[in-house]
Amino acid sequence: MTEENGALAGPQERFEDLADELAGPQERFGDLVDELVGTEGVSPPRGGSGFGRSALRFQGKIFAMFVRGRLVVKLPPERVSALVAAGDGVHFDANKGTPMREWLSLDPDSQRPWLPLATEALDFARRSQPR
Repeated sequence: MTEENGALAGPQERFEDLADELAGPQERFGDLVDELVGTEGVSPPRGGSGFGRSALRFQGKIFAMFVRGRLVVKLPPERVSALVAAGDGVHFDANKGTPMREWLSLDPDSQRPWLPLATEALDFARRSQPR
């Protein structure tokens, strides 16, 4: 198994990849929340009902959420298009009939690890904040 830069993945990375494959989507999202909630500016899902109830937020803005059994992340439009073209998911549609260009709904069968995508979405949220 290799990382994106072509280097061999170490035992920890291989273990995390295997654990991701064996865990169900809800559990994987819970692990993702646990991993990111300690990050400055990140708040956990609020629960309840309505849009965004399962969302991770950075300074109040949603950057990742769990919707209909899928990880949904906000990324630059060109990155979302590239991931869609690679077959990793589809543009997210909040049941309004219009795909959202900055939102990726990751295919449940995608082999792409969730934490790097969510971290990428968090970085995008940080860059998108007014200074």
